[in-house]
Amino acid sequence: SKDLLSEDEKRLNHIASEQKRRNTIRSGFKELTEIIPTLKNINNSKSTILFKAVEYIKHLDRRNRGLRE
Repeated sequence: SKDLLSEDEKRLNHIASEQKRRNTIRSGFKELTEIIPTLKNINNSKSTILFKAVEYIKHLDRRNRGLRE
């Protein structure tokens, strides 16, 4: 049968996957701040970034609908 991981190995795997998850989230927020005009060059909280992202997407949606009419 296959060897089970030691408690230390399990813990280290957990720490590594948690770190990877946090880095992925961090990089997503960084990307949002780079493409949303109202977020550029300011230090924003994660909630501000999300709210302004929604605001911007709604703005683009309204603009696109206007162009289609």
